[in-house]
Amino acid sequence: MSIVYDHYETPFGRVHLLAGNDGIKSVILLEEHWEEYQRLKGPVMRDPGICRQAVKELDEYFCGKRKQFSVALSYEGTVFYKSVWQALQEIPYGETRSYAELAASIGRPRACRAVGQANRRNPLPIFVPCHRVIGKDGGLTGYLGEHLDIKQFLLRLEAMNK
Repeated sequence: MSIVYDHYETPFGRVHLLAGNDGIKSVILLEEHWEEYQRLKGPVMRDPGICRQAVKELDEYFCGKRKQFSVALSYEGTVFYKSVWQALQEIPYGETRSYAELAASIGRPRACRAVGQANRRNPLPIFVPCHRVIGKDGGLTGYLGEHLDIKQFLLRLEAMNK
């Protein structure tokens, strides 16, 4: 099966879910990234049925009722990136970790910058909660370039519903 998509309206704007037979492959949070994806990959067929479970779980998450996702995820990346993305999924809802703590958790305590790159390349934001990673000093650091407002929104949402 080829890749299909559906839209989802979040409190901070429309996101695009890309999926295949093996699960959700990507979440595109910014409209300009969606336009770029379509320009590079060509037209993608919309199929809300394939994304139905992901949409349901996002609804529950944004209502404060879902703390962990169970929808099938299918991401591609290096062994290192996948280890970081798995570690991100182990950060409890409403909690944060520093890049150094995340690096240590995967047995690579000196790989803070590489962990940051893996976060930046996370294809499944929200489902793989890279927003829960903050600077060592507790400050918010990069999210989709300069979109700290989305990261801050997600952290506040989780803090309110913890």
